[in-house]
Amino acid sequence: MTEAVQKILSNYDSENPGVKGNLYKLLMHGRLGGTGKLIISPVDQGFEHGPARSFAQNPAAFDPLYHYRFSIETGMSAYAAPLGWLEAGASTYAGQIPTILKINSSNSLYSKDAIPDQAVTGSIEDALRLGCSGIGFTIYPGSKNSLEMFEEIRELSAQAKAVGLFVVIWSYPRGSMPSAAEQGIDVVSYGAHMAALLGANIIKVKLPTSHVGCQDTKDKFAEGAISVKTLADRVSFIVKSCFNRRRIVVFSGGVTKTEDEVLEEVKAISDGGGHGSIMGRNCFQRPNEEAKALVDKIIKVYGG
Repeated sequence: MTEAVQKILSNYDSENPGVKGNLYKLLMHGRLGGTGKLIISPVDQGFEHGPARSFAQNPAAFDPLYHYRFSIETGMSAYAAPLGWLEAGASTYAGQIPTILKINSSNSLYSKDAIPDQAVTGSIEDALRLGCSGIGFTIYPGSKNSLEMFEEIRELSAQAKAVGLFVVIWSYPRGSMPSAAEQGIDVVSYGAHMAALLGANIIKVKLPTSHVGCQDTKDKFAEGAISVKTLADRVSFIVKSCFNRRRIVVFSGGVTKTEDEVLEEVKAISDGGGHGSIMGRNCFQRPNEEAKALVDKIIKVYGG
């Protein structure tokens, strides 16, 4: 075990050996293994946005086995996907990369006027059957359904940890605030903190803007001399909000961007003390060789 991984795992003393063993497996896997940094490939966008919007830019990505191969060949830390997508290749690629079952999902056919929510689409038994190392679950802090989502993940988290699976929480505030506020530093950090309070071993959030909607929060930032000017500053504050850097925090890659934009964000995550990226569309919506070259550059940034 490297010193970096040992330091991270020391922050999870309350977890049983199964959970810590799977976290160790994750942190030691792939080209960033042992560095304390992660790059995870998530492919739940087909459920969220539909196949055409997700895969038409790179037709090879319609094949679920493509994502297994890409994640393995590029040296990713793990691969996360919903039930059917994992089932398609779990046997063929068993043991070759840690996998995470995304256990709830929404869809873009759902009315935009509906209260933001997700359906539970997989089980702990599914995760064990497929040889997964952990489960992933989305919460929407701010939604009128958020309290129910909190209760769902509390129960599922207890079940997962009891059988040695770690828990990743996607925390995406939305539902009762202007869209500009959803990625503001005050809101994203609050959502990340709630994920930690709900028992997440790993927390996934979007990269925040410098927007702060509440004057009282602006005053507290000023009193604490907390800088939110640069993206690295904001990443640092989010990681600090997760139990003073005692939880693994990874950041969403978001919509497809230019290579320079992606690398600029990755550098800010690294400089701010984030633990890495969970990057889907910026990889699988590019042609294979171009995507592999980008992942190579990302790994070099995180690897120092």
